[in-house]
Amino acid sequence: MSTGLRYKSKLATPGEPGDIDKQYVGFATLPNQVHRKSVKKGFDFTLMVAGESGLGKSTLVHSLFLTDLYKDRKLLSAEERISQTVEILKHTVDIEEKGVKLKLTIVDTPGFGDAVNNTECWKPITDYVDQQFEQYFRDESGLNRKNIQDNRVHCCLYFISPFGHGLRPVDVGFMKALHEKVNIVPLIAKADCLVPSEIRKLKERIREEIDKFGIHVYQFPECDSDEDEDFKQQDRELKWRTRRTVTS
Repeated sequence: MSTGLRYKSKLATPGEPGDIDKQYVGFATLPNQVHRKSVKKGFDFTLMVAGESGLGKSTLVHSLFLTDLYKDRKLLSAEERISQTVEILKHTVDIEEKGVKLKLTIVDTPGFGDAVNNTECWKPITDYVDQQFEQYFRDESGLNRKNIQDNRVHCCLYFISPFGHGLRPVDVGFMKALHEKVNIVPLIAKADCLVPSEIRKLKERIREEIDKFGIHVYQFPECDSDEDEDFKQQDRELKWRTRRTVTS
């Protein structure tokens, strides 16, 4: 114990607090080391967007990340949409903000909900999610785990049509099939088509149906008890705003 104190006092030169942090080597610097390593390596984030065509999925993605991921997209006619099967398309872009790198992957699901018969149209999507879990498990179980790519779907934005009276069977089926595998965030698409009173009624109806069918949507985690009051207040406000504004 005394050795550690002597070592620390040797480095603690009066008047040079900045040099102490640079020279000191010990477990107290672990958070800084992990932070530097994470920032240098960057982060992977995979976002899935799902919902029927024409609800503004690509527009919201452009607004969130200020990048055009759909430059080469081909617009289908009404007849082509009806006959189209569900596809899984991936768009990857590297984003950097204030020195922090993010490898963003957008998983799009064209064809979902556009057919006349949408029975189990979410099956290709659930299969894709399961495949990513299996691939990540195999990579983690292998010998070379240094450059593993995490392609698991971290979040799914599910777009709900504003023109109905709540959730449709395809909405319920999709969310129930994925709610235990992916963090689902339901959005009322094109909410500016409705007046505020209509939005409130639709939100209440959707929340009631989500509870009725036992669907688990993403909820902000609770704060730790030792967090400061400012952080707790910010967390409460964020939860309140999110509960009031699940619209796009």
